[in-house]
Amino acid sequence: MSSWSAALSPAAERYLDLLTGCLTRELFLDEEVRNINLADWPGTNDERDGIRATLRRNKWRVVQSGGDAEVRGVGHDWPPTAETMVGRARLDNARTLATRAVLDGVPGDFIETGVWRGGVTILFRAILEAYDASDRKVWVADSFEGLPAPNAEQYPADEGVDLSGVDALKIGVDAVKANFARYGLLDDQVEFLVGWFSDTLPSAPIEQLAVLRLDGDLYESTMDAISALEPKVSSGGYVIVDDYGAFDPCKKAVDDYRAANGITDALTTVDWTGVWWQKS
Repeated sequence: MSSWSAALSPAAERYLDLLTGCLTRELFLDEEVRNINLADWPGTNDERDGIRATLRRNKWRVVQSGGDAEVRGVGHDWPPTAETMVGRARLDNARTLATRAVLDGVPGDFIETGVWRGGVTILFRAILEAYDASDRKVWVADSFEGLPAPNAEQYPADEGVDLSGVDALKIGVDAVKANFARYGLLDDQVEFLVGWFSDTLPSAPIEQLAVLRLDGDLYESTMDAISALEPKVSSGGYVIVDDYGAFDPCKKAVDDYRAANGITDALTTVDWTGVWWQKS
């Protein structure tokens, strides 16, 4: 058992276990429902149109029940209600490294750049609550209007990766704040940075970071975030990358930044896409 894990409070562990299961909705998969695509409904187009009209008139939905625990565990779906889509392995990784930072006294705040519904940052705030770490903040950085359209002329690596029209990624700041409030964790230790990373991060009033978690998907978003914030990560702090294995543009941005800045700290794999390193 490592020195940091030996110091964990059993009560804090139980609280964080419960919260993690709630944030992923793994505790409630049997109650989860998803809309059925009526295009796959048997019958003629006229029959399907009649069904749609009946559903609209009565404000009904046709759904199928139950989520897939294995798929949810590795972050391979977009949950209908959960506050995070990163899956258990990456969420546990964020929890482990943030807990290490607190218990080992690594100076600085926590930040995630690209938060979706806020799940990872909610967990960060819960860790501070569990360990009575009132001297740190959690920074929640996002456009809160989805991803930017790729600027392939300036960032060729982003060519062909256009997620700007994906409505499921456009979660407003008020919705994320409501998710924090749902768990009783919306307070003055949580700061929101609203806007494109190139506009908000260089001037953000952040002095030091103990944990930097990058979830920007694109080369541009990743490079904007890592360039502005990695220099603020304390020695012994952690840099986590959510999309390193999933998106080539993100991987290239991280690799380019590390090479340009002589960073040779070993990359540790979390799962099929996540990686992290500890700053030496």
